[in-house]
Amino acid sequence: MNKKLKAGVLGGTGMVGQRFITLLDNHPWFEVVSVAASERSAGRTYEEAVGGRWKIDVPMPESVKGIMVRNVMDISKVADEVDMVFCAVDMKKEEIKELEEKYARAEIPVISNNSAHRWTEDVPMIIPEVNPGHAAIIEKQKQRLGTSKGFIAVKSNCSLQSYVPPVHALMEFKPEKILACTYQAISGAGKVFSEWPEIIDNVIPYIGGEEEKSEKEPLKIWGNIEGNKIVNAPGPLITAQCYRVPVSDGHMAAVFVSFKNKPSKDEIINCWREFKGKAQELKLPSAPAQFLTYFEQSDRPQTKLERNIENGMGISVGRLREDSIFDYKFVCLSHNTIRGAAGGGVLMAELLKAEGYFG
Repeated sequence: MNKKLKAGVLGGTGMVGQRFITLLDNHPWFEVVSVAASERSAGRTYEEAVGGRWKIDVPMPESVKGIMVRNVMDISKVADEVDMVFCAVDMKKEEIKELEEKYARAEIPVISNNSAHRWTEDVPMIIPEVNPGHAAIIEKQKQRLGTSKGFIAVKSNCSLQSYVPPVHALMEFKPEKILACTYQAISGAGKVFSEWPEIIDNVIPYIGGEEEKSEKEPLKIWGNIEGNKIVNAPGPLITAQCYRVPVSDGHMAAVFVSFKNKPSKDEIINCWREFKGKAQELKLPSAPAQFLTYFEQSDRPQTKLERNIENGMGISVGRLREDSIFDYKFVCLSHNTIRGAAGGGVLMAELLKAEGYFG
């Protein structure tokens, strides 16, 4: 693991691209050597291309300021510079699918934050602590693409990171029905308050496509590899409602769950506190030591206090109690641009590197 992989960031001038760049600064396994973005940003240094649009709460790393931004469509030039890429481009879905597949066919592994390939049957959608075994489908994908090294792996929707792992930790009790109401920060839309004044003192009860993703993506995550594709799990049944709230960072979820084998409250809390996944077993650089943290206080977790737990890679849970319709209800929280976006992508890349998928 001593030699760092040369990494590129596609869509590096946007908010998630910026977050990738900050998280990869001084990373022990990856080094950003290339940044690509739209044609209007190409040909300028990264610092010039971003200009006054730096949206992250830490300074721009010195190591990337002088990198000359390439046009994201100049695939051969980017491919000559890198061993793999992180993708956070802002384009139409079909354009993203085509772009990511072109990079993969150019023998460049693609770690994508985008939704374009989440439903491609041989593209794994990985939460390292939940379904690391889905990486095995990559070999089938490479056969389809005709590649020896190039492939695509994606992370799931950002809001899923808050409630899917706490439910996953309880799978031994066979959850059957889930209701999840998510309260999502404005950074999930790539915004800061200065760009979106109408969200101040306001809640918007609609986020395009978000509820469908929240209801369906967990079933792929909990699915199984059969032949050359990932087949969705038949359950649990999930229904979701998603709201945009006036918070800078942090997606919260109110979750209601019924089980086939109802556990006790103590059993649930014990499962959360003891749960560890492959990321913890392998001691990956970005893995939180304590993945799920349960708070006993009745008013926790709070977004402002807990979103940065475990450097933004941990998940906070609280307010577990019995429900009058479902078996239990609880509240959970994750940092949407770290664990839910770029950080989740970096952790997935660490998993794939540790298991030999980058050659």
